[in-house]
Parts: sequence; structure tokens; C-alpha cells
Amino acid sequence: MLRNLLLAVTLIVLSADAVADPERAPVLVELFTSEGCSSCPPADRHLTQLDSQAIVLSEHVDYWNDQGWKDKFSSPVFTQRQEAYARQFGLQSPYTPQMVVDGEAQFVGGDTRRAAVEIDKASGRRKATIFLERSGDGVRMDIEGAPGDAEIWLAVADENDVTKVTAGENRGRTLTHVAIVRSIRKIGSLQRGGGFSRRVDLPGASGQRVVVFLQQAGQGRVLGVAMLPAPEI
Repeated sequence: MLRNLLLAVTLIVLSADAVADPERAPVLVELFTSEGCSSCPPADRHLTQLDSQAIVLSEHVDYWNDQGWKDKFSSPVFTQRQEAYARQFGLQSPYTPQMVVDGEAQFVGGDTRRAAVEIDKASGRRKATIFLERSGDGVRMDIEGAPGDAEIWLAVADENDVTKVTAGENRGRTLTHVAIVRSIRKIGSLQRGGGFSRRVDLPGASGQRVVVFLQQAGQGRVLGVAMLPAPEI
């Protein structure tokens, strides 16, 4: 009888802990990478693993393109975004592979332990609620409860891609990527506690994932993020 009583008390405690545990907030993980960088493939694989734990974006920079292999996913837009983070974090220069969690922590993209710590920390912060819904060839968004002034960003990304590299540091390797960003742009802003409702046209993006996030100006802290996965075919 004593054993049964102790078991019952244990179950009650566990149940109370479960009720007290708040829902974890979505976290944005950005990876700055390049197919021309031999150190990047492990980080690319790491991002694929994190795809089930956070909302991830793979942003391919273009400053490796003169090293023997031109990354077809690269863009100066992503390089500029990474340079803004370098200024924000006080770094001497950008580097690859670089992972940024919620705009608040940066580290080498293959550091699995650091990623786990930072994602867990970020998931406990209060964030805005973002509702996303596909509407024709666009997306409808409703944002509530922003915990601070923020810019609203929208990214469109391929679900996954595979490349056979024939030159440069990764010559002879087949590289796999997830959430490869094809476009990213600021679509508005809001103030602390404010809301936002809008439909955005996204022609040609029906087979891609859509990510909307709030970020403090100057690429500061991410105050909310949500994702629409690509529709199943």
C-alpha cells in the first residue's frame, strides 16, 4: 500500500509540473553557409537535424563564389544580412558556417551543443503570436502581442535541394540543404503591443515554405516567428 501511495504522489507531482510548464515559443535559426566552403557541409547537416526543433533558414552568401565554385543559391542579399549581424555582434568580419539563434546568439554552425543550449533558452522567451494561412497565390498573416517595437520580415525558402559540386573546395561531393532561402524582405513594422494584419502576394511560391518573423531594428532580437511548410503534393 505504501508503494502505491508513493507512486500516486509521484504522478501528481509530475502532472503538476506538466501543467506548470509553459508552451515553448518557436525559435528562428539562421545558418550562413556556402557550397564553396569545405567547412560548411557538417553545418548544413546540422541544420537539417534542427529542422524538427526550430524554424530554420539556410542563407547562402556570395563571397565564396570566386574560389572555384559558384553557389547557385547565393545572393549578395544574404551576405549583407550576415554583415549586419557581424556589426551587431561586434565581429571583425563575417565567416562561414555561422549560426544565429533568434538574432541574439551566434556561433560556428556545427556546434550542436551550443545550438541546443541557445534554442532552449530562446524558446522560453515571451514572443508575439503569428498566424499564417495560404490564400490563393499568397499568404495571409495576423500578428498579435508584439513584446517590443519590431520590423516584420518575410522569407520564402525551398524545402530542400541537392547539388553535385564539380569544382572548388567541395569538388566531388554531393551536398544537401534544407530551407534554402530564395527571397527575404521587410514588409512592415509594428510597435510594442501592436497588431498587424495583411495579405501578401507570393507568385510562384506555392511549393515553398514561408517564414514570417519579427525582429528588432538593426537585426536585433527576434520577437516572434512562424512558418507555413510547403504544401504536400
